[in-house]
Amino acid sequence: MEKYDIVIIGGGPAGLSAAVSARENGIGRIVILERDRELGGILNQCIHNGFGLHTFQEELTGPEYAGRFIEQVIDLGIEYRLNTMVMDISPEKVVTAVNPKEGLFELQAKAVILAMGCRERARGALNIAGYRPAGIFSAGTAQRLVNMEGYLPGREVVILGSGDIGLIMARRMTLEGANVKVVAELMPYSGGLKRNIVQCLDDYGIPLKLSYTVVDVKGKERLRGVTLAKVDEKGKPISGTEEFYSCDTLLLSVGLIPENELSDGMGVKLNPVTSGPRVDESLETNIEGVFACGNVLHVHDLVDFVSEEAKTAGKKAAGYIQNLSNKNMHTESAGKKNKIISLIPGEGVRYTVPESVCVKRMDERLTVRFRVGNIYKNCYISVYFDADRVLHRKKAVAAPGEMEELVLMKEQLLEYPDLETISVKIEEA
Repeated sequence: MEKYDIVIIGGGPAGLSAAVSARENGIGRIVILERDRELGGILNQCIHNGFGLHTFQEELTGPEYAGRFIEQVIDLGIEYRLNTMVMDISPEKVVTAVNPKEGLFELQAKAVILAMGCRERARGALNIAGYRPAGIFSAGTAQRLVNMEGYLPGREVVILGSGDIGLIMARRMTLEGANVKVVAELMPYSGGLKRNIVQCLDDYGIPLKLSYTVVDVKGKERLRGVTLAKVDEKGKPISGTEEFYSCDTLLLSVGLIPENELSDGMGVKLNPVTSGPRVDESLETNIEGVFACGNVLHVHDLVDFVSEEAKTAGKKAAGYIQNLSNKNMHTESAGKKNKIISLIPGEGVRYTVPESVCVKRMDERLTVRFRVGNIYKNCYISVYFDADRVLHRKKAVAAPGEMEELVLMKEQLLEYPDLETISVKIEEA
């Protein structure tokens, strides 16, 4: 069995950034396992610009952004294996994988970084009535067909869901000559970035119907049309509000799910809100030496934040291995004897990443990312150390489609030696 310091599962933006960070922090034996035919992950099909403003201070397309990290991986001599599907990871960090060249093989890792990304929610999760005709695609599948394979899925298009992929594909299909008739959204607000609503819908005159969903599809062999209906506050269709749209293509942009079957199989505890692992300040899971980052941890809106988070995971995994090498057993058995502070999502906050903090192990600055559960205007983001409010920051608009973040300082936490909980809340003005 081959032995590695770090095995990284996934060669997308998270895996690439984590690998570069681990190598720059002194780790030699690293391998990236990627199931696709090339590195870069989902970025390879995201040919629009808007990437890299935070990381590289310039606007890049998805392939250009991925290319920057791929170059670093190659320049640093980091090993990677393509067309390689990971089948299983044991709690002892034995990775079982398969590819056409080597067949089934096992790798023993000192540390594992989970960077598998996420997948789209499929039609089967929506319970839409009707047959199963050709012409119904997830938005990401349509994006790959258009941008990488050179196929146009259809000419008359309806899009269900206003996540970023759905919004971007509304513009993309329009530019390719298709007629995008409407974007329908079940929620009373869009799930995408505000800039994408403006640039992808408003600029092309594509209507966005909020609180609407697809209740029926017409067509047996090929899609002929869909029926939309308005929904009430519980998401149930309202009788008498049905509208029929003739179309040959329905794109579904109805949410992303972190790819955590491997994580769950090895015993990693998952958060029911994010469907991603529960992690501490080091992005370490409940299994010692197993770290998670990127969209497998929680779905991000900007790839720059994925890279930043993955950089932290690579650095912390490197620190873990160096502590093992020094026979310190990762700071006295992973520092579990040190006091753990719970991070709690309060009113208006759906989750926080991380979910716990050990002050002794944290860096001088810790970025906490979270999403809100509704649209809030002229509100405050507040942080409580137990019952003491230590942050009360004004926010003009907070929306579920845009990730929020705040920074905790180590020196500030050290002033509260008996601290039990840190709560993040949205408070109305």
